[in-house]
Amino acid sequence: MAMNVGSPSGSGEVLSEINTTPLIDVMLVLLIMLIITIPVQLHSVNLNLPQGASTPPAKPPEVVRIDVDADGSIQWNGEPVQASEIETRLQAQVAALPEQPEVHLRPNKRVPYDAVAQVLAAAQRVGVTRLGVTGHEQFVE
Repeated sequence: MAMNVGSPSGSGEVLSEINTTPLIDVMLVLLIMLIITIPVQLHSVNLNLPQGASTPPAKPPEVVRIDVDADGSIQWNGEPVQASEIETRLQAQVAALPEQPEVHLRPNKRVPYDAVAQVLAAAQRVGVTRLGVTGHEQFVE
């Protein structure tokens, strides 16, 4: 008894299909071997951090508050001052000290930028190194 493989019409065409099951089996075995042989990688970065003293400073830093109101008037720790004397005060009471106090500049929401820029420029001219702008909460609506 003979087995006829092909089309039922008996045209005698060559069957050009390949059995892919053994090929898939071999590829899976190779993939598993590759996964096993790859070294486990660490997901961490080694950093050499400096070791410093974690003690808090001996005294809290001195703070100088400079407020710029909506009309452009300037206050030094609550005391009204003229814009012309802000640079001399910064020079005498902040920049001249060996350890400069922190200067907190708090502009009003409605003040023109020019008034704030004059204070910042004066601080830069005299060499103030510890200056921060505070009062950001008034800009959040």
